[in-house]
Amino acid sequence: MDHSLISLLSIVLLILGILGTFLPVLPGLVLSLAGLLIYKYGTDSDLSVLYIWTFVILTLASAVLNYVIPAKTNRKYGGTRWGSIGSVVGTIVGMFLPIPLGFLVGMFAGVFIGELLHDSKDMNKALKSTKGAFIGFIYGTGFSLVIGIAMLLVVILDIFNVI
Repeated sequence: MDHSLISLLSIVLLILGILGTFLPVLPGLVLSLAGLLIYKYGTDSDLSVLYIWTFVILTLASAVLNYVIPAKTNRKYGGTRWGSIGSVVGTIVGMFLPIPLGFLVGMFAGVFIGELLHDSKDMNKALKSTKGAFIGFIYGTGFSLVIGIAMLLVVILDIFNVI
C-alpha cells in the first residue's frame, strides 16, 4: 500500500479520535492511537517507539481518569450515587435526542434529576452536583483532547521531518 495513502488514513483516524474525545459515539483516543500505530508501522517512519509507549500510557490514564475525575468532582460538589446513576442514564437517553450534543444535555439533566430523586427538597444541592459533573466532564474531555491533538501533531511533524 502507498505510504501517502497510509499517512492519510492515519491522519483521518487521528482526527476522528480527536472528535471522539467529546462525541460518545466514537471511541476517542483508541482511534487516535490506532492512527498513530498505523502510521508508525505502516510507513517507513523513523518515529521513536518512545512516542508510542508514551501515548499508550496516556491513553490508558485518560480512560481511567474519564471515570475518576467526574466522580471526584461530583462528590466534591456534594453529589450522591443517585446523581451518578442519573448521569449514566441521562447520557444514554441524550444520545437519542434529536438535538445537538444531546448526550451532554442528557448527562446534566440526569445528574440533576437523580439528585432531586434522592432529595427533592434540596434543589441547590442538585445544582451544585450538576456543576461538579460539568467541571469533571471539562477536565476529562480536556485531558483527552490534548492527548489526541498531541498524537496528531507528532504524526504531522514526523511527516514533514520536523521531529
